[in-house]
Amino acid sequence: MDKILEVKDLNISFHTYAGEVKAVRGVSFDLNKGESLALVGESGCGKTVTAKSIVRLLKEPPAEIKEGSKIIFNGKEDVVKMSKKRLRSFRGEDVSMIFQDPMTSLNPTMTIGQQIMEALMIHKGMQKNEAKKETIKLLETVNIPNAEERINHYPHQLSGGMRQRVMIAMALSCNPKILIADEPTTALDVTIQAQIMDLLGELKNKFNTAIILITHDLGVVANFADKIQVMYAGEIVERGNREEIFYKSMHPYTWALLNSVPRLDTENKEQLYALRGTPPDLILPLKGCAFSSRCEYAMEICLERKPVETRLSNTHSLSCWLQHPDAPKVNRAEVLRGEMNE
Repeated sequence: MDKILEVKDLNISFHTYAGEVKAVRGVSFDLNKGESLALVGESGCGKTVTAKSIVRLLKEPPAEIKEGSKIIFNGKEDVVKMSKKRLRSFRGEDVSMIFQDPMTSLNPTMTIGQQIMEALMIHKGMQKNEAKKETIKLLETVNIPNAEERINHYPHQLSGGMRQRVMIAMALSCNPKILIADEPTTALDVTIQAQIMDLLGELKNKFNTAIILITHDLGVVANFADKIQVMYAGEIVERGNREEIFYKSMHPYTWALLNSVPRLDTENKEQLYALRGTPPDLILPLKGCAFSSRCEYAMEICLERKPVETRLSNTHSLSCWLQHPDAPKVNRAEVLRGEMNE
């Protein structure tokens, strides 16, 4: 498969009054054409910062993409070194982003039709009438009924699910090669979440668009992502394909995320799983494994030395001292509940 994006040793810091926050630390991954990749982890782990860096939407300063970081698009262009002029066409034509909250991302003073038409007129040079026809087509593509009427509606006149569909239509307007979806289902109820994820899957197959999905919920990516990368404290702690992460994962943090997914067979008044502790302060220097203070299986070496990446297959790898030959063996089936260990 052709690589459309290569992120190499990405390090991003934020300079604050309290000190330098090392938000993303040594993140690397590849994305192929027509492939879906999920970045998964709890709030504050660096998922959105990583995604925004790909389209250079971080305010610099206080953000700083460190020397040596590379974001290679289409095998030739480094996004980190792109000129402002090239970035203007890169955003929209090559890479588009769907933001977490459509109500704050859409302009409340413009109709949804005007907002999509604007992108088409700027990036594709369309005339107003042509842009209007294309806008109606796009709204129909994302399953918005009565599209000819809806183009005259303002964001507040639409439901949350409809607004998110408008954001997807806007992102697709210039037929980008990569679509980044940052928590696209967070503010939606479960049935609408499923519809939005199905829609993204259909669009991926129809247009062969590569998708990066940012989420904290492994349940959302279960039937969507080709590859999953688990992030913690600004690092990738485990990576693999869907089968490997759901059925062969070996990192205690991935186990914790899997156990946090609510299950249908949970009995009444049964206590839900919760991961104890809090993530480390990324202003302070980290010694050893970043997850060690919250890990039930932490050993002395976990507190002293950072684990090296262990490759379990061509697609599956993780950074954890439990993979060392001298480490105690942990029975994965006993750690995970229910269907996860089948």
